[in-house]
Amino acid sequence: MKKRWLWLIIAFAALAFVLPSAGAGVQTASAATVPAKGLIYVDAQGRSYIALRSLDGFAGGRLVSSEGGRIVTLSLGENATLAMSSGSAAAMLNGAPVTLKAAPINKGGSLYVPSSALASAFGWSVQWERDVEAAQLQAPAGETLRLPVARGTHPADTKPVEQASKRFKIGGKTFAAQVVTVALLHPAVRLDTVLAGDKIGKVEELGSMAKRAKARVAINGTFFDAYTDSDYKAPYGYIAGGGKLKKNSPGDKRATFLYNADQLAEIVPGLSFMDRFNQGRVEGAVQAGPRLVANGKIALDVAGEGFKDPKILTNGGARSALGITRDHRLILLTTSGATIPQLAEIMKQAGAWQAMNLDGGASSGLWMGGNYLTKPGRLLSNALVVRVG
Repeated sequence: MKKRWLWLIIAFAALAFVLPSAGAGVQTASAATVPAKGLIYVDAQGRSYIALRSLDGFAGGRLVSSEGGRIVTLSLGENATLAMSSGSAAAMLNGAPVTLKAAPINKGGSLYVPSSALASAFGWSVQWERDVEAAQLQAPAGETLRLPVARGTHPADTKPVEQASKRFKIGGKTFAAQVVTVALLHPAVRLDTVLAGDKIGKVEELGSMAKRAKARVAINGTFFDAYTDSDYKAPYGYIAGGGKLKKNSPGDKRATFLYNADQLAEIVPGLSFMDRFNQGRVEGAVQAGPRLVANGKIALDVAGEGFKDPKILTNGGARSALGITRDHRLILLTTSGATIPQLAEIMKQAGAWQAMNLDGGASSGLWMGGNYLTKPGRLLSNALVVRVG
């Protein structure tokens, strides 16, 4: 045991010697040593771990790794450092050996540190948001970091995308639907929005937009002026992508789907979207509506969101919808002949904790892996796409 501690002290002392600069044998944290997404993972025993990548830059923190990423140091200045290695509870806190309550773990090739270690070392705390399965990491000086929470099975151990043809019975009627389920927190999954012709007002085939975006999956997005004789076919509602606002829609009340850089996805009222966007916490968004499901319950306020068209208020037709499950899976669904209340029931049965309607009718389209699951009856203005890899 003494030899092991001696080896650790020598190794960590060598790391501390080169910590101020990324010199030979030491590299700053990169995509090769940390996950592409921030994440809090809660294992089957209820122990919580935070992806180290999440902490680079938070509260002034800096990550440095050595030994091919085997030893990682989180530094909050010269007098606050925590050095760890995967699978070992032995660590170095401010240059002194300590034993962590739980060992850091490696998931999907990325190192996760127990939140208890951060609480002990730096006084950081975690505030849980169960409705959206997210959490706020808070530093003593007041800085906060909001991260998605994965429980039980780690996202890296799941399939990124799955597809199925399903049937849903609503009252006395059965609806056939195409369903694609996306594991949003899987390390390889990324969402994006695509404009037809990369420009507002243009139209393009859904499959063409998907291929151009190198996407695995694509679904039609916002409503747009499909019936004008003009070459300019304006989309309706907010569209954001890559952290930039592609289409503004001030005063629009309709439900808006948004996600951040860690693919933490939510559905919010349209009037609250710009506040969220201006906080710098929105990577992408699509506004359509109406909202169908909120916190696992049917939640329709069609008139309150500003809809007046009978196609939404009363009629049935081809529909596209998206939903978010409690465990951060995105449900993309198309069906035909459904009214909005029936679509809400379908999405609830499909497992959506949150859900909203997308543009429908001839715009309804779902594309996956080079083929249409549902082919739109016209060219489209924009799309929500899923990249894998």
